Amino acid sequence: MKIAAFLDIDGTLYRNSLMIEHFKKMVKYEIIDPALWHTSVKNAFIEWRKRVGEYDDYMLELVNIYYEALKGRRAADLEFLSNQVISLHGDIVYKYTRSRILWHKLQGHKVFFISGSPEFLVEKMAEKYHIDGFRGTGYLTDSEGKFTGEVVPMWDSESKNKAIDAFVKEYDLDLSESYAYGDTNGDFSMLCRVGHPVAINPAKELLLNIKSTPELVKKATIIIERKDVIYELDAGVKIIREDQLNI
Repeated sequence: MKIAAFLDIDGTLYRNSLMIEHFKKMVKYEIIDPALWHTSVKNAFIEWRKRVGEYDDYMLELVNIYYEALKGRRAADLEFLSNQVISLHGDIVYKYTRSRILWHKLQGHKVFFISGSPEFLVEKMAEKYHIDGFRGTGYLTDSEGKFTGEVVPMWDSESKNKAIDAFVKEYDLDLSESYAYGDTNGDFSMLCRVGHPVAINPAKELLLNIKSTPELVKKATIIIERKDVIYELDAGVKIIREDQLNI
């Protein structure tokens, strides 16, 4: 049996969101009306950036516009923008995760991306990093190659779990010796499935779930990368009380 490494992309490898970068390109080229940014998304973005609002609120506003903007458009017509996203942003990654991808390849491990970003972007990121396989959120197209508006998610734990099952069956993988890397609670199932779970700059919800899962507390590693320093902690790391941050 083979050893694998399963990696989320947004916030785990890439330092932001591939979908957000694609959204920005669509606004720049007026595929999405720039006025929608100012009327629907900008305020949520500013609130989140000031750490007053929630990231999920910002993403919800953005995603709703993104879905509608894609609907009815030919996927081939957006190929240029997709290529630009990877060309301009594909190297803006965490040093730790990039080095781990290289390490896994040197060990002869299979490496897979499992990401909530659109699969047409995940595919290009997988090509850039020469990854063995990938799964992303599917934006379905019709017989004419136009986006239908239907979406097959890959951002939640259940979907990522099914993706792992498919890779295990296809590649004969030993999960007890395998690795998983994630940053949000959507990656929780991936971390639970493997012998070597790693949470990278984890969101509070993910960290709390790790700390409340005894088997993960024993084996999980927490990685915090800030500036040019990488901190490696065990899952017993103390969380600052939330009310201490309200200053």
